[in-house]
Amino acid sequence: MKRALTPGTFDPITSGHLDVITRAAQMVDEVIVAVAASPKKRPLFALEERARLVREATAHLPNVRVEPFDDLLVDFAAKMDATVIIKGLRAITDFEYEFQMTAINYQLNQALETLFIMSPPQYMYLSSSIVRELASLGGDVSQFVPPCVARALAERFATA
Repeated sequence: MKRALTPGTFDPITSGHLDVITRAAQMVDEVIVAVAASPKKRPLFALEERARLVREATAHLPNVRVEPFDDLLVDFAAKMDATVIIKGLRAITDFEYEFQMTAINYQLNQALETLFIMSPPQYMYLSSSIVRELASLGGDVSQFVPPCVARALAERFATA
């Protein structure tokens, strides 16, 4: 069985993330969406809340499951018996960072491959940070995120 990880902070999951996950699910037997704790990023949503939102957003994909993690990605991949990491690339700036991470991951585990999926044009400049900022200013984010995330952001910023 080919099992892949699609890692990220997903704070929150966007339509761009969902595109990568959906396309990854067409290539392998199982995709584990690995929701990273990422405390240094000071996420808006707690880890379990982010995992819940990703589960809701991917519920229609039968070969996708969601797992939160807070350890080294290569170690988590080994725990999950994943042999592939699948990442999305938006712009050239993503490539430079992801290229560095891939090189380090390869040094740590040469059996773990990394595949990249290019974002389609409508998602090339979409990011969680842009979505958070737009939502914090009362903007309509419904075209950029799954409905469950739009609701969660509206609730979060209504009480802020």
